[in-house]
Amino acid sequence: MLRTLSIKNFALIEHLEVGFGPGLNIITGETGAGKSILIGALGLILGERADATSVRTGSEKAVVEGVFTAPGDRRVTPLLGSHQIDAGDELILRRELGAGGQSRAFVNDTPATLAVLREIGDLLVDLHGQHDHQSLLRIESHRVMLDDFGRLDALVEEFGSAWREASAAKTALEDLRAREEQLKERRSLVEFQLGEIDAVGPETGEEDRLERELTIQGNSEKLFSATERLYGALYEGENAVHDRLILARNELEDLARIDPSFSAARDEAASATAIVDELAKFIRSYNSRIEFSPERLEEIRDRLGALALLRKKYGGSLDAVVARRDALAAELELADNIEAETARAADRLNDRISRASAAAERLSHKRRETGKTICAAVIEALGELGMTNAVFETSIVNRETAENRSLVRLGSRWYEANERGMDFVEFHVSANRGEKPRPLAKVASGGEISRIMLAMKMILAKSDRLPLLIFDEIDSGVSGRAARAVGESMRKLSHFHQIIAITHLPQIAGCADTHYVVEKKEERKRTLTSMKKLDPAGRVTEVAKLMSGAEVTGAALESARELIDQKNG
Repeated sequence: MLRTLSIKNFALIEHLEVGFGPGLNIITGETGAGKSILIGALGLILGERADATSVRTGSEKAVVEGVFTAPGDRRVTPLLGSHQIDAGDELILRRELGAGGQSRAFVNDTPATLAVLREIGDLLVDLHGQHDHQSLLRIESHRVMLDDFGRLDALVEEFGSAWREASAAKTALEDLRAREEQLKERRSLVEFQLGEIDAVGPETGEEDRLERELTIQGNSEKLFSATERLYGALYEGENAVHDRLILARNELEDLARIDPSFSAARDEAASATAIVDELAKFIRSYNSRIEFSPERLEEIRDRLGALALLRKKYGGSLDAVVARRDALAAELELADNIEAETARAADRLNDRISRASAAAERLSHKRRETGKTICAAVIEALGELGMTNAVFETSIVNRETAENRSLVRLGSRWYEANERGMDFVEFHVSANRGEKPRPLAKVASGGEISRIMLAMKMILAKSDRLPLLIFDEIDSGVSGRAARAVGESMRKLSHFHQIIAITHLPQIAGCADTHYVVEKKEERKRTLTSMKKLDPAGRVTEVAKLMSGAEVTGAALESARELIDQKNG
């Protein structure tokens, strides 16, 4: 439920804050007073596009904020969580529009995109205008309404899951068939390239190892001579380091017996001797392993040349060549098994199509049953609204199509489908006796559209999940007894939804639970729009104005009281 709406510096509104109650909230006011501004402001916090010209002249920005009671809808809280928005006791939607055209949106004080506002708004509010804004005029909404009325969500989800699996299986089969043709064309090339790489047999990291070995082999004589000299200098030559360290250690040993302060130096000499011993052993071992092999040197150079050719041809690095080899081998293996893979994929697709088709048939059967129920209920509701000769039909059509364009098969026939099933649903209506029912979207009379929409909302009230309905003068073309019936229907509907309705009809205004009036006035040489909640006396006066115009007569006041008393009664 929308608890409060705050508007600052938007169009003719300087500052307005209004609280709405449960039930039927009626807004009236003279033409041009600014009632449509309220709808525009509500549209902003529901994610509609903004126009910088809506910012009040002389102001830097306009701000619209709506505070909703935290909806218990199981869809809203997960949606907030998916966008990292904290849920609380209230849901606060705010929109800021700068005079320069910049726009910012917030949900519970967390920055949000317009797309997020629209997602949330679609779960909270249904906004009805006279024509295009009515959800009933969108054919694609008819199937959803039918499913909501029949509580067919589980069947819809069952089919949707089966349809998605079938769609994935079809894509997999098509990909395999396309690959099969490609593999046939590429087989000779793949075999040649794989053979060329395997003839060399490259290994990851091989080039680095060979380059290091090449450097060592190319410098083997230098390495041999240098290690010979080093070993002699450290261990076997005259005045070898090892021998001189032994002498130094022994001298320090003698000195340490005399003066213990030489003990540390003696230990250092002993450590140095051990280090030189280890160094000498390493150098001697390395020297013994050095081989002078011109053949190995040539072999390494040839191998590096072969690897370089592969790199140049197959990817620029040896890792890329190895990866290419693996991919070619996998492609060749797939080519050898493609027919079997394709057959298995075709079997999977047929199985998924069978599941989807069975689910589609079950769903279609329930929709046809629900369609009959909803038609009878709408006709009864239209009768209460003064359309006693109305005929309402639910057209459910299944369209045949080619096999390669469908995932639903009943018998030998294939049918168009999407994630919500194979049924194309459209409501048809005839408002007058003797006329053939026509698509609802083509009904011309605004008054008929209004009453049909109200009839639909009345019977869908318990299944419709939107907590707030907004009616922007949807009573166009309605008058007299029909207007009172529309008002009574709105009042009944308000038992299931909060309703905010802008109207010009006294019969509807008299049914209000809460009544507001929008007024336009001049202040400080500026035009301002304001809105106030009416007390009981004010309600009577306002309804009387709707009946007789600006000059309220005693008769009009009495008639207004009767209208309001009828509601209270």
